[in-house]
Order: sequence, then C-alpha cells, then structure tokens
Amino acid sequence: MPATLPKAERLCGRTAIGTLMSKGKWERTAHLRCCYLSGNGLEFSRLMVSVPKRWFKRAVKRNLLKRRMREAYRLQKELLGPGFDILFNYNAQEIADFETIRSEVAGILGKIASK
Repeated sequence: MPATLPKAERLCGRTAIGTLMSKGKWERTAHLRCCYLSGNGLEFSRLMVSVPKRWFKRAVKRNLLKRRMREAYRLQKELLGPGFDILFNYNAQEIADFETIRSEVAGILGKIASK
C-alpha cells in the first residue's frame, strides 16, 4: 500500500458521515477524538479530519492542524487494515506539534487495528 492519500480515501457524503457518527465507536487521546466504524465494504480505509472553529478562529491555524493530522495518518495508514471509516477531531485548545499528533494517531490506529 503506497503512502498516499488520494481523493477516494477521503470520507465524504452525508450518508457515510451520518452512518459513522451514529454507529461508530469513539476513542480519545490528549489532543484527538476519533470515531471509527469497520466494514465500509471497500478495499481501503477512508478518513475525515475536523478542527473546531470555536477554538481556532483563524483558518490558517485550522488548516495547519488538518494538514498535520492527514500527514500523520498518511504515513502510518499501513497500521490499519482496509475497510474502516475514521474521523479525527482535534480536541485541544493549544496547537500541538507534528510529532505529538503523529504519536497519538499511531496509538489510535494501533487500538483500532487490535480490535
């Protein structure tokens, strides 16, 4: 599996997101909340990232955190098998550096893969 994140691996669509939010299971770390659901029927996993405007008013900061979460997932997505829908929601008021986000994403992916 190459370390890329094509458009097909982005979670989008009202029905897919609604199903994930209603039936998914939640995990939490110091900076992230994660909702995941297995069995999307595809040969790959799909990802969605979210950063609340309530805590980060400037789009520059929100986009920075989104890029860091997507990159952390992209580099470590082989830890997770195919067929998952995942939502990463940034849940802290301070901006974490990339290494912190990367380690938290790795921990969440490891927990999901072991279940």
